[in-house]
Amino acid sequence: MLAATRPTHWRRAVVFRVAAVLLGLLPFVLIEVALRAFGLGHPNWHDDPFVGFSSARPLFEQNEAGDRYEIARSKRVHFYPESFLVPKPPREFRIFCIGDSTVQGNPWTTETSFTTWLEISLNAAQPDRQWDVINCGGVSYASYRMVPILEEVLRHQPDLVIVHCSHNEFLEDRTYGGLKQTPRWLWRLHEQTSRLRTFNLLRSFMTKPERSLVTNSNREFGTKSPNERSELPAEVEALLDYRGGLELYHRDEAWQRGVIAHYEFNLRRMTSIAKQAGVPLILMNPACNLRDSPPFKAEHRAGLTNQERQQWDDLWEQARKHYADQPSDALRLLQEALAIDDQHAGLRYDLAKVYDSLSQFDKARAEYVRAKELDVCPLRILDPMNDLVRRVGLDSDTPVVDVRALFDRIGRNGIPGNDWFADHVHPTIPGYQRVADEIADELVRLRIVHPQSNWLERKQQRDAEHLKSLPPNYFIEGQRRLRSLMLWAYGRVTKERPNKAP
Repeated sequence: MLAATRPTHWRRAVVFRVAAVLLGLLPFVLIEVALRAFGLGHPNWHDDPFVGFSSARPLFEQNEAGDRYEIARSKRVHFYPESFLVPKPPREFRIFCIGDSTVQGNPWTTETSFTTWLEISLNAAQPDRQWDVINCGGVSYASYRMVPILEEVLRHQPDLVIVHCSHNEFLEDRTYGGLKQTPRWLWRLHEQTSRLRTFNLLRSFMTKPERSLVTNSNREFGTKSPNERSELPAEVEALLDYRGGLELYHRDEAWQRGVIAHYEFNLRRMTSIAKQAGVPLILMNPACNLRDSPPFKAEHRAGLTNQERQQWDDLWEQARKHYADQPSDALRLLQEALAIDDQHAGLRYDLAKVYDSLSQFDKARAEYVRAKELDVCPLRILDPMNDLVRRVGLDSDTPVVDVRALFDRIGRNGIPGNDWFADHVHPTIPGYQRVADEIADELVRLRIVHPQSNWLERKQQRDAEHLKSLPPNYFIEGQRRLRSLMLWAYGRVTKERPNKAP
């Protein structure tokens, strides 16, 4: 009899403890429900623990007639003119594409960006709707500058938002201090906690009005205390915009980890913001040129002695003499140099070229990727960041258009190069068209678009008509911008950095 009552007492004790915990949580649940009902305690997704901005300017402003929103004049250094109707027409399906210069269509302009080809494709697929694809691509814009743009466009009745970011994460000078060592789980906890209205309301009462995070003396000398977040100007100031910018890049694994952590935080912020607003969002997984884009800056491994450096130089010089006529000998010499220093991006790129010439394409691709990852000036997305796009998509149930997989699939021997890219990251015009096709296919899969049977024929005809309508100097100007872009990427600009007043 005694044995039979023990399990009953144990179950009662467990039920009592669980009930006590739930009863204790009930007031907080009721407060959270009440705050949501009255619209209080909205999450402040501008609160970026990594960086702050000296000021904020909207991307769009109403024109004088008041019938359209247009890219603000103050933003047209980085954004191409774009506009949309006020108010939104009843039949319009409005898509905002937020991102970097790839979204803008560089080295050309928005007329041949994937956003234009997508709009042509959708209007050909389902003409009973008015498809408006709005280009919000900003030159040199990184993910942390896209979050305020997302919040802004959500006020303009979007039906869908598409986000493409990654190549510009290393352009601006900023420090992370102690944040670099903060584990990923803590940022995830911050993200989840920030959704609670109770947390945000309490924080609004406890937080003092925000002041400048950089003192005058710090601003003068460009230094910050370890626990301060960086304060960035209202508009992008890339290191490469000024003479000597490339010289400022050095191998810094701690800083790189901080940049990648910040990138993940912003991806998760954007998916959370869109879900909270009830607006569908699609992430794009960016691609880059592997085969025909050498590293922009290479450095030797730390601790290399003068004797090792001389031996390494001799081996690399000998190998270069044999690339064309004796690639097997060049391969042997490069591997000997690799045994001395395996951290030099230029050597990895040459090794990839030799494997490529020997038709060992899997090994070639691996070395092309390694050369990109070791680039001291990373102007192309890093592999861990590609992985993060996919992971955030899975975690947040957000669709991902895998542009990287597309160019891996259509690139020669599975290695993207100049066959589809105009430079290190920007596709050719046919490449932009393929990106648009990939997005359109995803929209069909998601049942956002219901295409008519003759969709593709109509699309091809309209694509050809659009290309024909472009003026002849459009392509000449694109080549001029391409030359300027490559000079910028290799640190050959002549613009002097302005002296900042104390």
